[in-house]
Amino acid sequence: MIETKHHKTIFISDVHLGTRGCQAEMLLDFLRHNDADKIYLVGDIFDGWRMKKAFYWPQTHNDVVQKLLRKARKGTEIIYIPGNHDEMLRGFLGTHFGGIEVRDRDIHISADGMKYLVIHGDQFDMVVMGAKWLAHAGDWAYDFLLWFNGWFNRVRRLWGGQYWSLSKWAKLKVKQAVNFIGDFEEALATEAKKTRVDGVICGHIHHAALHDLNGIRYVNTGDWVESCTAILEDESGKFHLVDWAEEMRLRNLKLLAASAPQSTNTNGKQSAA
Repeated sequence: MIETKHHKTIFISDVHLGTRGCQAEMLLDFLRHNDADKIYLVGDIFDGWRMKKAFYWPQTHNDVVQKLLRKARKGTEIIYIPGNHDEMLRGFLGTHFGGIEVRDRDIHISADGMKYLVIHGDQFDMVVMGAKWLAHAGDWAYDFLLWFNGWFNRVRRLWGGQYWSLSKWAKLKVKQAVNFIGDFEEALATEAKKTRVDGVICGHIHHAALHDLNGIRYVNTGDWVESCTAILEDESGKFHLVDWAEEMRLRNLKLLAASAPQSTNTNGKQSAA
């Protein structure tokens, strides 16, 4: 039987269902092991840009959708805040789909009374807003790197290795990308101050973070392509960043240790073979 942990709120973004880079199996595993009173889907849950060019929708992607709908039917409040890759849903603000409500942005009040602006964040990415053609060109190059990353991890698994994101590593090695992350965080913190809230929860840049910035609590959910991360709020209002690829790795190590054959040493005690 699967052990399920309950949280006050779960924040997930940048799943990119409909692309080969989506780690749908890991997300399904996360959703099976975690439940909440409320779930925020903070944009780019499916990738309309990619699906317009080449339709790709395996069963695991459908399973993610069905799992979320099942949670909504069981009473979980689910709020969907569209991003730039699923921007077509911005034409349906206020609409409910199977118990999932679509909003442009939201104010989340944590259990300790703190107010957070919840927004995807593409509105503050000048590449997306000012030169959409450039964003699409970068999207194709990025997609190629994710494709290569998929093959890279298949080879790693053949040799017993765990999931590792080559694309995430490459991004953090490029100075311009690191600078962009910093500028993006500053822009979102500024918007939070204008909104007169205590923090901001966003996605978009595929870089999970949880820290204070200029008096604002900056929270980025990361993604389910490179990082396999989410933000969890507990009943006291404290936020936690979870790396599910690492959680699965540790769980597998425990299972291996538990299943390892035991041998008897000279003192008559059991020890791993």
